[in-house]
This record gives sequence, C-alpha cells and structure tokens, in this order.
Amino acid sequence: MTAGNGVRLLALAVLVLFLMQPELFSPFFALFTKPGQPAIYNQGGLLDITFNHLGIVLAATIAATIAAAGLAIVVTRPFGAEFLPLCRSLANIGQTFPPVAVLALAVPALNSFGTAPTLLALFLYGLLPIFENTLTGLTNLPAAVTDAAKGMGMTGWQRLMKVELPLALPVILAGIRLSTVISLSTATIGSTVAARTLGEVIIAGLLTGNTAFVLQGGLIVAVLAVLIYDGLSALERMLMVRTGQAGRAEG
Repeated sequence: MTAGNGVRLLALAVLVLFLMQPELFSPFFALFTKPGQPAIYNQGGLLDITFNHLGIVLAATIAATIAAAGLAIVVTRPFGAEFLPLCRSLANIGQTFPPVAVLALAVPALNSFGTAPTLLALFLYGLLPIFENTLTGLTNLPAAVTDAAKGMGMTGWQRLMKVELPLALPVILAGIRLSTVISLSTATIGSTVAARTLGEVIIAGLLTGNTAFVLQGGLIVAVLAVLIYDGLSALERMLMVRTGQAGRAEG
C-alpha cells in the first residue's frame, strides 16, 4: 500500500468514526466553542444528514450525466451537428447562473422548498463539465480505430456502443468527477431553502457563533470531496489502462 492510499484510508476511517460516534471528538471541537455552547452538532444526526447530502448529489449527478452525455452524443452525430451551438449554450447557462440565483428562481417556479429546488440547481450546475468532456471524448477518438470499425461494417449504433463510448469513457468519467465534486460543495447552499444537507450544520454554526459546527460541516464536505475525487480518478486511470490509453493526458 502506498503512503497516499494509507492517508486516504485513514481519512475514511476517521470520517466514518466521527459520523457514527461524534461524541468521541468532543474534546477536540470543544476548543472552538464559547462557554456554554455544545461541541457537537445537536440538531440532528450527522450520519443521517451526510447520507441525505450524498443522496441529493448522487441524484443530481445521475440526471446531469444522462442529460449532458445524451446531448453530446446527439450533437456528434451527423443529424445533430447543427444543434451543437444551442446545446453548448444551454450547458453554459447552468454554470453562468450562480446556484443561489437558481435556488431563488426554482423555489417559486416549483412552488416547493427543500430537496426539489436544490436538485434543480445542482443538475443545471453539473451539466457543463460532463457535456464538454463527453464531446471531447467522442470527437478525439483515434481515426484508425473508427475507420477500422467502419471497415468491419459496423452500423452507427454499433460503433457508438462498442467502440466510441468505451474509448471515450475515461474522459467522460473525468467530467462526471468534476461535476460530482462541484455538486458536493454546492449542495450546502441547499439548506438555505430547507434542504437537508450539511449546509444546515454550517448555517447553524454561523447563526449561533459556534465555530465548531462550521468546522464539522466544512470538514465532512471537504473529506468526502477529496475521497470521491481520488476514487473516481483511480477509476479513470484503470479504464485508460484497460482501453490502452494510459499514455493519453489525464482529464
């Protein structure tokens, strides 16, 4: 085991222990509290809030992946090429709008507080990296490989499913990785519209002047982001080796 993997495993173990037995860490977080303040967030279970946070991020990332990858596939086909500028503009809109503004617009549009507007904001915010990476992956395939697939008599659908997508998968996964990490941190603002995310721990700390709460919410999000980023990066490297692209630049 490398030193890096050892550090990641240790970070995961500490995170799991903290989420399951937060009181064990009271002496440490008490250093950041004022007299009379609780050292550990006490308005809900940190484990439940973390699972809910991850569930919202996972749902938004899956939806963004289906939509963005689907659009990228369409615009790389002959019949959809003319829609590339439109699709790129749509994907860019999600990134140009601040998530807070999207939330502010989504609440009255959906007539709902909580998870729904947060999912919409994360979905829009996660489109661009996946769309651009899928586009890059599908338009930079080795010409010799695609020519060979055509020479074998494969149909367009067969080339897409058996050649193009498998070869582009590491680049697509890099976009999903970026989108996931962005969503993981952005989801915290969902608590401003009553979504149950780790943002509620941070907001509770800000409202009560309890720095320990702010640290707890921030550290959980940060450790999750690093672990998920590294995990997906390792998966990309494995896919590149399996598809014989280990020499290509990493996404």
